[in-house]
Amino acid sequence: MKQRKLGKNGPMVSEVGLGCMGMSDFYGTKETRNRQESIATIHEALDSGINLLNTGDFYGTGHNELLISEALKTRAEKPMISVKFGGLRSPSGAFIGYDFRPNSVKNFAAHSLTRLGLDVIDIYQPSRIDPEIPVEETVGAIADLIKEGYVRYLGLSESSPENLRRAHKVHPVTALEVEYSLATRVIEKELLQTARELGIAVIPYGIVGRGLLTGKIESSLKVADFRTNSPRFQGKNLEANLERVSLLQELAKKKGCTTAQLAIAWVLHRGEDIVPLIGSTRRESLRENLTALSISLTAEELRILDESFPEGAFQGDRYPSHLMQLVVK
Repeated sequence: MKQRKLGKNGPMVSEVGLGCMGMSDFYGTKETRNRQESIATIHEALDSGINLLNTGDFYGTGHNELLISEALKTRAEKPMISVKFGGLRSPSGAFIGYDFRPNSVKNFAAHSLTRLGLDVIDIYQPSRIDPEIPVEETVGAIADLIKEGYVRYLGLSESSPENLRRAHKVHPVTALEVEYSLATRVIEKELLQTARELGIAVIPYGIVGRGLLTGKIESSLKVADFRTNSPRFQGKNLEANLERVSLLQELAKKKGCTTAQLAIAWVLHRGEDIVPLIGSTRRESLRENLTALSISLTAEELRILDESFPEGAFQGDRYPSHLMQLVVK
């Protein structure tokens, strides 16, 4: 496993991280998830050389952090763990808002440290930027946690270029987590350039378009999950998007790889300052996706992919309308 430096002030990490969200929430249902397979997948990721795990305190309302803690109990190596916070959930699992006030930030961190069984969180980041709370206040609280030794590095998620600059003035931002794939290239407008100017690594999630770029969705989602509410996966939008994915399938066939592997390889070729998250929940899927690390794309192949999948090529927003105000667009 090759390594990449996580921003100007960060450590060296594996060239891909493991996104653990789907092991506890959002993708599939409780019936389709398998706790032991999830733990085995984390173990296999570590065995492959992955040393960055990504989670959120609201993934399964704490379930994901507890799962990671259980998986690491028997392991000698201690990977870096990136934690997002701020999402509020009801006992039913429904989202009931966000909270990024300074005291709440420290409260969330205390609970995450306990669930994970850690003394320090490696990367701590607000899951979104609240337009009602100055980003300086939220980041200031994390800066306090860093000074106190409870957090090592500051991260942001789905931040605008302006908020990224404002946060960076308060405390150096190490990494920016944001959706980035052949299906979602909006960060190339300005955000990616801003991150590079400031020396901030980009950690892309959704690198296979939440399953859309795998070529495994034939006409509709087989299991009703949070994607059901995403305009990109609805009606005529989904039909048009699947037609475009068929082009990716053709290119992958010529390359001798799977559609998902080609999509992942494209993200890896976007720069050494990019550390994508692979969101596998099963060992079989993890193995398939890690094969993408050995795929080399020529300048001509990259040109064809860039021209075939420009920003805006996929129809429908990636989130429902009431959530789009909190993401890069």
